[in-house]
Amino acid sequence: VAMVKAQTDTFVITGGCGYFGYRLACSLHKKGAKIILFDKILPEENVPEDILSVQGDIRDYADVVKAVAGATCVFHIASYGMSGKEQLNKHMIEEVNVRGTQNILKACIEHKVPRLVYTSTFNVVFGGQVIENGDESLPYLPLHLHPDHYSRTKALAEMAVLKANGTALKDGSGVFRSCALRPAGIYGPGEKRHLPRIVSYIEKGIFSFVYGEPSSLVEFVHVDNLVSAHELAAKALTAERRYSAAGQPYFISDGRPVNNFEFFRPLVEGLGYSFPKLRLPISLVYFFAFLTEMIHSFIRHIYNFQPLLTRTEVYKTGVTHYFSMAKAKAELGYEPEEHNLDEVIQWFRCRGHGKKSPNSFFCQFLVDILFVAALVAVAMSFLPLVGSCVLNGVKKIL
Repeated sequence: VAMVKAQTDTFVITGGCGYFGYRLACSLHKKGAKIILFDKILPEENVPEDILSVQGDIRDYADVVKAVAGATCVFHIASYGMSGKEQLNKHMIEEVNVRGTQNILKACIEHKVPRLVYTSTFNVVFGGQVIENGDESLPYLPLHLHPDHYSRTKALAEMAVLKANGTALKDGSGVFRSCALRPAGIYGPGEKRHLPRIVSYIEKGIFSFVYGEPSSLVEFVHVDNLVSAHELAAKALTAERRYSAAGQPYFISDGRPVNNFEFFRPLVEGLGYSFPKLRLPISLVYFFAFLTEMIHSFIRHIYNFQPLLTRTEVYKTGVTHYFSMAKAKAELGYEPEEHNLDEVIQWFRCRGHGKKSPNSFFCQFLVDILFVAALVAVAMSFLPLVGSCVLNGVKKIL
């Protein structure tokens, strides 16, 4: 009976051509469901013939309607501004995360789509404060306290999604039911956003220090665990499961808190590099990230460079925050499987990554010198301004 039902389901996946969206699509496709990928880009992978790809912009309501009309469930994954220089494009973040979500909700209700699973984030409750084994009873972080625009807009979008739960579908054809999943940082072989950036830092010798307390703990979620959580959430919005997830948020991770840098140690050493011994205070790194963002804001129209770190990334990686999986386990039946970075290491090695040069120690030493010199240069560039302020202060006293 369950398989017959799966074959009649039509799932629309926004952001379906991204790493996670495509993995979710493949899993659902194997179970016999009809899949529609909705994305601004075309899929990079070889998509099975019976998976439909609809190219469009989530900010355009007409495009959204073309994608979701006739669906039985929408997985709303598409977002913007999670990391890197994207975090600094406030207008685009607002348009995609808030307006895009409003378009999705409107289209679902107007075109009688009964279910929506929203991919949210830990950051709707986290803003740099220590959280140990937090649960879904935690309130949203007040919007004005969010240190980055992405987290603030994801909170607004999640609020809208959960508020829409219980809305009558057009023509009285049923009730709209929605829930939100709040995943940790995603990893897995082929992940496109975070891991390639980390590996590039490792290979360029930029990953030459760690920061924060060794005891600080964060969480990650393997892509396959996240796929499982989304499939379970979609089922828990059906009558068969008594709509148990309707209107609810859930934290999703591997359920294994770990120090951020220790998590990546196997990757660093698996690619043949030495794990950094230098540990810097998180306050120093945060200040450096602040300076980097300031410089970026001044010159981004001329040179839109990729910041080494943003302030948000510093506290996300260096401040303890992890959450209980109890609610997801009890209400969704979520049971995360254990994974490690072996597949990730193999994926990068198969693509030519890894330490090769016998002169790499000298190269590493040279890169370290240049990196330190760049830090000093940035700091020194602020000295004339500080000196001017001090001089003016002295003049006022005299």
